[in-house]
Amino acid sequence: MDTAEKDKHYWDKHAKNYDRSMSLLGRPIPRMVELAGEATHGLGRVLEVAAGTGLVTPALAAGAGEVVATDYSAAMVAALEGRVQRAGVTNVLCEQADIYALRFEEGAFDAVVAANVLHLVPDLAGALAALRRVVKPGGKVVVPTFSHDETALSWMVSRVLAVTGFPGHRRFTAKSLRQAVEAAGLRVTRTETLSGLIPIAYVEGTFAGDDE
Repeated sequence: MDTAEKDKHYWDKHAKNYDRSMSLLGRPIPRMVELAGEATHGLGRVLEVAAGTGLVTPALAAGAGEVVATDYSAAMVAALEGRVQRAGVTNVLCEQADIYALRFEEGAFDAVVAANVLHLVPDLAGALAALRRVVKPGGKVVVPTFSHDETALSWMVSRVLAVTGFPGHRRFTAKSLRQAVEAAGLRVTRTETLSGLIPIAYVEGTFAGDDE
């Protein structure tokens, strides 16, 4: 089994426990959700990649015209669909999709949200290029990400998670995340470090040159 299949198997297996794990790691989640909702409020069409069980999805749907929420794990998509249905949200389409092989046309979305996934992707440059392709010129890109190396405590927690088989591919600080996305061409317009057992670095921007 290659790395991609091993990672997908991990999330298929752990989808049922994902929300429970957030009771330990999820202190920064409410603020992240709030910021993502603010960023996409009033926009027409929003793509959410790595939506997981839908922790962010209802907030996006509350302010956007349409949300396409995707995840590459079938089990996660099933949980996502359940959350959307329970919330009574009618402007969300849920589907299984790989971040590296999005079916959408270039510039199809007013915003793309990729929450808590950049530390998990084997090919960071490829993932960011995929997001850039599907967002319209000047569109918003929202990439909040767990920063495993932000504090001494988060460093230790991250190493414990690694022993359990957690499929992380890199450990960010808020500074290194910003540097990585800027190197890929993202013009950062908003940042905030959200404290927690593992902090989240909230990063929002547009791709440089796309609105010029």
